[in-house]
Amino acid sequence: MSLIDELAGATARVAAAAGAAVVRIGRDEGRGAGTVIAPGTVLTSAHNLRGEAVTVTFADGRSVAATVKGVDADGDLAVLDVDTGAVEPLTWALDDADLPIGAAVFALALPAGSGGVRVTFGAISAVGRAFRGPRGRLITDAVEHTAPIGRGSSGGPLVDAEGRILAVNTHRPGDGLYLAVPATAALRARVEALTRGEAPARRRLGVALTPPHVARRMRAAVGLPDRDGVLVREVGEGTPAASAGLARGDLIVSAGGADVTSIDQLLAAIDRVGADGALTLTVVRGNEDVTVEVHLDGP
Repeated sequence: MSLIDELAGATARVAAAAGAAVVRIGRDEGRGAGTVIAPGTVLTSAHNLRGEAVTVTFADGRSVAATVKGVDADGDLAVLDVDTGAVEPLTWALDDADLPIGAAVFALALPAGSGGVRVTFGAISAVGRAFRGPRGRLITDAVEHTAPIGRGSSGGPLVDAEGRILAVNTHRPGDGLYLAVPATAALRARVEALTRGEAPARRRLGVALTPPHVARRMRAAVGLPDRDGVLVREVGEGTPAASAGLARGDLIVSAGGADVTSIDQLLAAIDRVGADGALTLTVVRGNEDVTVEVHLDGP
């Protein structure tokens, strides 16, 4: 049997084993894809949602209303409560193992008007990639692969030759490459929590920020010296930032004793805050360095 024949056979087996569990998210053309992971439960990407009511279409053409069980917007994951009927859920392929470069993978989606599931073949081309979730937080440890996924495929599964879930497809960075979040034990635990309606609680400072390259230009425009940091452009009412006295125009240059030269570094410092919720910031207010003690709400 030729390699092409083997690939054709594997693709057909994946379609038969996993195709019925792949759904379309959203009305008409749809916004994305999803996977039946348990009776009454569909996993998708958070960026596919538009409110609490969602339409889910199955491979047999059935469209039903679903509701949101849990959302992790920063992790770009969402779990839906929906009547999955007799659809056999897909199982997870990984525990906490890494997907190596070169591993064979299959991407699945349910495009509108196609008459059935789409299955494409590819390989893992890179690991340790990163992308930004719907609210701008960096999501790390994504895998890059070459299995083509068309528009409306984000949130669908990346599977092995047995039709078991390896990862959740996210988006296309371009050049024929695609990103997916691996189905590690940590991801599975987050999905289980979302299934129980337990959204992850992350500490938030309560500010809108301007990145360093823009902050430098703004400071130069008003004659202030060049400093690395992130600029506060808005402070939310009733937030920890407001209570601590942070103000519009403050330049945050350090957090928790570590220099801040990017928004991601500030977010990482917030994530490291201990149980007491205390975070020390150094901000530049005009030409003066000021220490600000912020007490963040606990997760």
